[in-house]
Amino acid sequence: MTIDSWIADAAASTPDKPAIIFNDEPLGYQQMAARIDKAAELLRSQKIGTSDRLAYLGFNHPDIFILLFACAKIGAVFVPLNWRLSKQELSDILADCQPKILLFDEKFAETGRNICPSASMLASEFFAQNRAENTSLEGGAVSEDSALLLVYTSGSTGRPKGVLLSQKALRANAVMSLDAHQMRADDHILCVLPLFHVGGLNILATPAFFIGATVRLHSVFEPEACLRDCAKSDLVIVVPTILKRLIEQSGWADTDISGLRAISIGSTDVPIELIEAVHARSVPVIQIYGATETSPMAIYQHIAEAFESVGSIGRQGCGCEVEIRDHNARPVRTGEPGEICVRGDNVLMGYWQDEAQTKKALQEGWFYSGDVAYKDAAGLFWFVDRIKHVIISGGENIYPAEIERVLLRHRDIEEVAVVGQPDGEWGEVPVAVIGASPNADEEQLKSYLHGRLARYKHPRQFYFIDALPRNAMGKIVAEEVKKEITRPATSSRAE
Repeated sequence: MTIDSWIADAAASTPDKPAIIFNDEPLGYQQMAARIDKAAELLRSQKIGTSDRLAYLGFNHPDIFILLFACAKIGAVFVPLNWRLSKQELSDILADCQPKILLFDEKFAETGRNICPSASMLASEFFAQNRAENTSLEGGAVSEDSALLLVYTSGSTGRPKGVLLSQKALRANAVMSLDAHQMRADDHILCVLPLFHVGGLNILATPAFFIGATVRLHSVFEPEACLRDCAKSDLVIVVPTILKRLIEQSGWADTDISGLRAISIGSTDVPIELIEAVHARSVPVIQIYGATETSPMAIYQHIAEAFESVGSIGRQGCGCEVEIRDHNARPVRTGEPGEICVRGDNVLMGYWQDEAQTKKALQEGWFYSGDVAYKDAAGLFWFVDRIKHVIISGGENIYPAEIERVLLRHRDIEEVAVVGQPDGEWGEVPVAVIGASPNADEEQLKSYLHGRLARYKHPRQFYFIDALPRNAMGKIVAEEVKKEITRPATSSRAE
């Protein structure tokens, strides 16, 4: 059974119930099912069938869900494009996945026609077409094992990779989301994250359709509108940069968000201060850990444990297995850090046309995440850092995220990234790059770290810039941060 059946089932049982609310206009489940059927016929008329790619470029819109489920129905592969990328980056992605057609919204008409002049169309024009009389198209059988979603990673380092996910992966992800959020059919889900990323698409939105709930969709994130609609919602998913902007709103303290059952957060390491600010409003924050390659649900906090496990990324998801392994692929002991490895139906099929990277990341069904964490005696996981961010200084492993967490607790620090800098004596030493923090003082920061971190973990130098470079999901781009470092590191080190 393909996942477009989720919408068909909801249409049969609750036809008039809003599936999506967009610009305060409801789209009922019966209407959504009809639009999916029409879109599937139109795609077939464009000779799009099993395994063919359909790309979409535009802000959040109900059309994205319509096209996703239409692709599920006919066995095509949906490719949501990151509209924040340059024309060249988008062209490179299209050259890699070679879609049969690119659909775009009006705001990206010029870009869409430029990057795909021979096979592109305005989305509104596509949906305005009459149904084709002959839409028969030969192709393979479609099932939950069929590929459905091709999502390109943000490319924070190197060339973006296309992550191929099956329909079964989206179902496994939905089951875990329901478990984490205790989601109900009468829930209203607020979606403000971009749908070109699995965080926006799959942490709450597609699971909501799985259970027949309602998704309130924003085209882009706007702090005031988001805060206003938090008061109308049961669940919302954010990233740290968005949560910070919500908390900074003048209406934060006065807006009634008591109806929120939880705020979910993920994408990157989450400052404890943000969680505490929401907990002060008696609303639980639950961390979601995963990757594009895991659809993304893999590890998550449950609402019932949110207040007692602040800082943890939660427990193993109910639909997958998680192990912490050493560099020899052997499970480590409780409390020891190692690489997060995930196995289950939620894991990617592979990287698009990249057998070497697929073999590297997928071994005997296990996805090697490149992230470091440890598991405590209670079964809770605690994120440490990315393996590629680890600084090896004089034989010691230094995890930048640990240093960043301490620095972010300083009242004058708005954002910080710690990276390694080559050093003639120690190999590498940590340095801190501080952004958007005009009141920060280097000598005060050095004093602040005394007693809070081991001496060998102290940054050797501090650099101050206007803002840290971030990608489309708000993650700090370490390679770009390193470009901000122009002075050589000192070779002095306190023991």
